[in-house]
Amino acid sequence: MEDKAGTKQVLVILGSPRRMGNSSTLADRISRGAKSTSAEVETLFLQDLEISPCRGCDTCQKHDSKGCAIEDDMQEIYPKLIKADAWVIASPVYWFTMSAQTKIFMDRCYALPAYAKNPFAGKRIAIAMSYGDVDPVRSGCVNALRTFQDAFSYTRSKIVGMVYGSALKAGEIENNETLMWEAEELGKRLVSH
Repeated sequence: MEDKAGTKQVLVILGSPRRMGNSSTLADRISRGAKSTSAEVETLFLQDLEISPCRGCDTCQKHDSKGCAIEDDMQEIYPKLIKADAWVIASPVYWFTMSAQTKIFMDRCYALPAYAKNPFAGKRIAIAMSYGDVDPVRSGCVNALRTFQDAFSYTRSKIVGMVYGSALKAGEIENNETLMWEAEELGKRLVSH
């Protein structure tokens, strides 16, 4: 949904435990591209938030549900997810898939339909990932990318693009100028519909 002036709203979800990590650097470059088209960008750093794992209680799936039964910081995130036109989800590869912070966030999105009808409809999504190996297959990055593809195909959301690259030390990914350019261009495409 756009605000009254027609400005696109982008919500960035940082799933790294490092605020200035490589996946966060990629997300920042995507944000720069989105902002260059006058989009408004809000960033959430999951490590700073209290978000519990899904309990599998299915309270959120009941006909008269008022939402997720867990009272934590995710309650503040649900309306932001609904309001945003686009999401950027950034995660490093940890143990051959997305970080635990990102996975908990993704699991808790199960409750999102309890807060709005068709909350995933029309969402445009960008994925940013970093990994320590030189190979996206051997590193496990492909496992995480496939999880995002499957999840957002199921919700009928549109993944506009994915940027991912190899970097081990924090900030090292900035040395990959081609990847930084691709991330910024993805940010522009994310909000240009």
